[in-house]
Amino acid sequence: MQMPTPDAGIIARKARVVARLRAALPRDAVIDDAHETRAYECDALTAYKCPPLAVTLPASSEEVSSILAICHEEGVPVVPRGSGTSLAGGALPTADSVVLGVARMAEVLEVDYDNRLMRVQTGRTNLSVTGAVEEDGFFYAPDPSSQLACAIAGNIAMNSGGAHCLKYGVTTNNLLGVTMVMMDGEVVEIGGGYMDAAGLDLLGVICGSEGQLGVVTEATLRILPKPEGARPVLMGFDDNAVAGACVSDIIKAGVLPVAIEFMDRPCIEATEAFAHAGYPMCEALLIVEVEGSDAEIDHQLALITEIARRHNPVELRESTSAEESAAIWLGRKSAFGAMGQINDYMCLDGTIPVNELPMVLRRIGEMSDDYGLKVGNVFHAGDGNMHPLILFDANKPGDLEKCEAFGADILRLCVEAGGCLTGEHGVGIEKRDLMHEQYAPADLEAQLMVKDVFDPAWLLNPAKVFPLDVTKGRRGSGASVAA
Repeated sequence: MQMPTPDAGIIARKARVVARLRAALPRDAVIDDAHETRAYECDALTAYKCPPLAVTLPASSEEVSSILAICHEEGVPVVPRGSGTSLAGGALPTADSVVLGVARMAEVLEVDYDNRLMRVQTGRTNLSVTGAVEEDGFFYAPDPSSQLACAIAGNIAMNSGGAHCLKYGVTTNNLLGVTMVMMDGEVVEIGGGYMDAAGLDLLGVICGSEGQLGVVTEATLRILPKPEGARPVLMGFDDNAVAGACVSDIIKAGVLPVAIEFMDRPCIEATEAFAHAGYPMCEALLIVEVEGSDAEIDHQLALITEIARRHNPVELRESTSAEESAAIWLGRKSAFGAMGQINDYMCLDGTIPVNELPMVLRRIGEMSDDYGLKVGNVFHAGDGNMHPLILFDANKPGDLEKCEAFGADILRLCVEAGGCLTGEHGVGIEKRDLMHEQYAPADLEAQLMVKDVFDPAWLLNPAKVFPLDVTKGRRGSGASVAA
């Protein structure tokens, strides 16, 4: 993976930059020791690592403003970081960059049940947002697999979804407003505790911008009353394509489950050995969950099971208790950890039209044979958000490169099928060089012009999202270096 050559001039000024940061922040909010910065050398895409120039850990929007103003004056790139759970390398630093981590910004600032919203600092973890309001019968809908650890800042940066986004949408559908600090230190408010604002949809531009436009320090989030109940049904099939066709038929029927999750045989076998969830040994497994009153649940599940039976499932198991529901979900929630015990893996994130699932799954199987690398498929099937897990041996020379080439072919397949390169993990560095596959030069230029407006010096996460050959003339071009 190519990254820009670090700016030797910035590295030479490290002492001055660190001294200015220390003067503006609490004593323990700046880390520059080479051993300590290694904790921030990568995110969850661990194949690529680089210790940063320094790390800052602000506790308020004001401290973020001070950091960005100093780095802007010094011409130092800044890499925003939530909890470091990005699977696309979104928080990978460069040797001449300052990491700005928001982990200390974790307070609940406001809860308004009447208007169904809450305001939080963006270092707060996803699951703890729900934890703050669940005793009063509310929850925050987006639920990425990493929700125990991932921060709201990263959720906003990547427009994260999760298993239940089929019904409730992704982050952009549950984000009402932000406080954001611009690269020059200016603090701006966009949106707020109300529905769509007039004028340009700036909030929509910011959500999913991967830390390229500003650092989001506070967020106003939509919270929802908990449903009366929820119940999953487990379906086993003897063919991946048949399972994909079943998903397509459920969606076509106009039924709106809260989640439709898919696992294939390699994932089923791994999770059974790891979590002992009681899954049937078959080629493909679906978990379909609906929610509402008992009558609503019964009606929806009757329609769903009728559709499933048309596809001759090898097993059809409807939950009858909270314990059975937990067991059905246990394997799915353990899938990534289970696959990690088998081998190293790279987790992809591509999105396709639901009706193309059978074809895409078949093609991935053919590619797996061609590359000689096994693939486990586990993903949000209801909205076509695929997460193929390519197994490889990081200690075997050439295996990582082979895995990357395989992954690139899968993502190209997603685009060919009418989908896109990413659903919820972002582009980062993982898919950066594939942006040419999805966007024409004019489309890329339009996106670059947006960044030009927000970050003219191109100092915020400048080596991510866009191919380096496209951004070469822009990165660092407008920096004002202090004398």
